[in-house]
Amino acid sequence: MNNIPKYSLIIPIYNEEENIPELYRRISAVMDRMDGSVELILINDGSRDRSLEILRDLHEKDSRICYLSFARNFGHQIAVTAGLNFSSGQVAVIMDGDLQDPPELILDMVEQWRLGYQVVYAQRTQRRQEGWFKRLPAYMYYRILRNLADVDIPIDTGDFCLMDRCVVDVLNAMPERNRYIRGLRAWIGFKQTAVKFERDPRFAGDVKYTFSKSFALAMNGLVSFSKVPLQLSIYLGLFSALVSVLMAFLVLYWRLFSPGAALSGLTIIIMAVFFLGAVQLVSIGILGQYIGRIYEEVKGRPLYTLAEVAGFADRQNKQKSS
Repeated sequence: MNNIPKYSLIIPIYNEEENIPELYRRISAVMDRMDGSVELILINDGSRDRSLEILRDLHEKDSRICYLSFARNFGHQIAVTAGLNFSSGQVAVIMDGDLQDPPELILDMVEQWRLGYQVVYAQRTQRRQEGWFKRLPAYMYYRILRNLADVDIPIDTGDFCLMDRCVVDVLNAMPERNRYIRGLRAWIGFKQTAVKFERDPRFAGDVKYTFSKSFALAMNGLVSFSKVPLQLSIYLGLFSALVSVLMAFLVLYWRLFSPGAALSGLTIIIMAVFFLGAVQLVSIGILGQYIGRIYEEVKGRPLYTLAEVAGFADRQNKQKSS
């Protein structure tokens, strides 16, 4: 393989021992069809199964394979960031390791890159074998995010994308720690286009993005790219003030004209206390989300720690943190 590959393929791995052999078979066939040298960067995100052992074997078998192994699980977005940090190709392609992102689509992305696009993202037209309870929240979230975000984040897109080196360099230079790659990709700009595809079900194994992880990622995207939640606190405060004025007039009316009304005594006081308490807690919770991100930024810790690095030649001892 050349010292500087033309293409860098980046795939995070977390407990994917059942998927890695088929993933390698399919992506190896794609790499053989590409018009330049390729490095396949696999990031072991603290897997507890045999994933790391399989990556070592593949590295010995195929010199195009490089791998990073985290000292613990740091999460999908940080694993993608590490892969981008260590990539050196003119083009970087990000995809998941569960084969829901079809490797064969990479060739279509490369064609769009040759036409002059610096970012080519995969846009889902259908989620095969996924129930409505998963499709509906995802459908709603992407549209809410697009309407509330400060930048135009394409709907129904994940991290599966191709990026030119100029985009990767800008992304690597961005210091923020709460990474939402698809949002940062949109914020950077440059010439972008979509390649549409139907998303396959997982090839094997359990879903790694549980509801709680998906919800955390969704909240991260919303808070990272929109100030609307902060403004919501103002609106809630104004609304509660308006309700308080109306309640004061109602209480005065009941005292003068209907002293026996059921809501004129302790009941309405309890309702007011609960209402105002709820508004305060919601506002504090929203503010806490933003303060928490400030706290994470100012600590200045590295994004990840590496336990093992292989296949990067002069980068063997390099541990990047931004």
